[in-house]
Amino acid sequence: MAEKTSNTGVHRAKLWEIGFYALNNTSTNLYMSLVGYISYYLVGIIGVGVVFAGSFVTFMRVWDGVTDPFVGMLVDKTNSKFGKNRPFIVLGNAILFITTWLMFNVVTKLGQGARLPVFIVIYLVYVLGYTAQCVVTKSAQTCLTNDPKQRPIFAMFDTVYNLFALSVIIPIYMSGTLIPKFSLNMTEHAEQINNLVAKNPGLANVIEDGTLSGFYNPAMFQSFQLLIGGVAALFACFAIVGLWRKDRSEYFGTGQAQKVTFKDYIDVLAHNRGIQMLVVAASSDKLSLSMQSNSTVMVCIFGVICGNYAYFGSQSAISAIPVAILSLLGMGVIARNLGQKKALVVGTVGALATAAAMLCLFLFGTPTNMMLPSFSLTKPATWGNLFSGANWSMFGFLYILIWSLMKGFSGIASSIVIPMTADCADYEVYRSGRYVPGLMGTLFSFVDKLISSLASTFVSVMFAAIGFKAALPTPTTPYSTGIFWVTMACLLGAPTVGWLLNVVAMKFYPLSKEKMEEIQDKIAEIKAQAAKA
Repeated sequence: MAEKTSNTGVHRAKLWEIGFYALNNTSTNLYMSLVGYISYYLVGIIGVGVVFAGSFVTFMRVWDGVTDPFVGMLVDKTNSKFGKNRPFIVLGNAILFITTWLMFNVVTKLGQGARLPVFIVIYLVYVLGYTAQCVVTKSAQTCLTNDPKQRPIFAMFDTVYNLFALSVIIPIYMSGTLIPKFSLNMTEHAEQINNLVAKNPGLANVIEDGTLSGFYNPAMFQSFQLLIGGVAALFACFAIVGLWRKDRSEYFGTGQAQKVTFKDYIDVLAHNRGIQMLVVAASSDKLSLSMQSNSTVMVCIFGVICGNYAYFGSQSAISAIPVAILSLLGMGVIARNLGQKKALVVGTVGALATAAAMLCLFLFGTPTNMMLPSFSLTKPATWGNLFSGANWSMFGFLYILIWSLMKGFSGIASSIVIPMTADCADYEVYRSGRYVPGLMGTLFSFVDKLISSLASTFVSVMFAAIGFKAALPTPTTPYSTGIFWVTMACLLGAPTVGWLLNVVAMKFYPLSKEKMEEIQDKIAEIKAQAAKA
């Protein structure tokens, strides 16, 4: 691909640069998957109640959002020899590794009274690292490429990376390796369990039927942290290489340095309708999908309602390729040809329809009849299980079909919002002449995190309301009608509300394909005038 077309002002990235850069989002999302199990750690090892654990996660997400605007201002003011964005990848990833290692390796060695306050301090610093690296995912979009046909390619890479990493590899590894490996029963591991309870009194409240689930074993978190930290660091290095050529001032907005004041930020927030509507759509979508993918919800779906938690790994592996294909077709065909706004709308409508179908399946089908093949993408010997009718049930087949369609459509809507923030940044250059990608990215993240932070609290409060106040459900928890309806509310009810808000927000979102073409022409004129000056 050509690097730059001077007569139109459009500059492009090479395909491999976009692919490498997209790994920055996967790097931070890996850490998000690690702390996604933090409620279990807080309940079992730190020794707090279920509602407090959920509220703690919410509070920390709020703190995460509060730090975003300040980090965004730093990005907008940075223009070092190492670039505007790359320093924040390095700093952020280093903080993430150090703080998570301290959480799971040092805190457990402290006295019970010191654990919670020390854990909170470490987590506050962790959030700063997460924000520093995460902001680059959005702020560097504009300098990498401003070609409307190229920007959706980021979302295509991002979808594939996160789908396989977060929805396939980690669920299979958790349900098939980590949890079985670190689950202990009194018959075989009585001494080990007693030693753990002596050091961590909170574990006494979470032992069910003589078994300590791997979700509550400190060693599981230590092992998981090392794996996540190593892979995330590798992905961060790839992202730095992908940005190396384009993270320079000539690719920033108007092509020259600008002084941005706090007053300018206020004006952007008040008048940039694009980022306003995108925040509404993305934050509601993120809240609902965070509830849907919550670890406790997945435990209840497969372990309690369907009766076999191992099917969680099977679902993830079997649906991965269909979900990826549908998402890529949506972004590759719709977003690149009809615009990113249209892609978000199509993905949202498709997700709404399939969510209704999934609810009907659980209401009129028999979840305990679910049968899915034991299948792993990394073990060719298991591939034949997919084509054996003996490994499938009708409920299992329909579930995979509807789930794949729902996640494929919703994947289009959730992934495309990241390159859409770059459109909003370009719109601000067009509207006011200000280039503030850091503000755009962190404003987006600020509201997104404030809203989505409620996910853990909502899930915890809902389960506490039906009796789970001391411990969260595990795969061995008996089925109840209350568990069924709370799980359905998280799995399908909350996403439906979020997707409806998407449709409403896009009615007022001004950046269609045609409008973006007009904006890029205007930015080319601004750059030409700046070059003459």
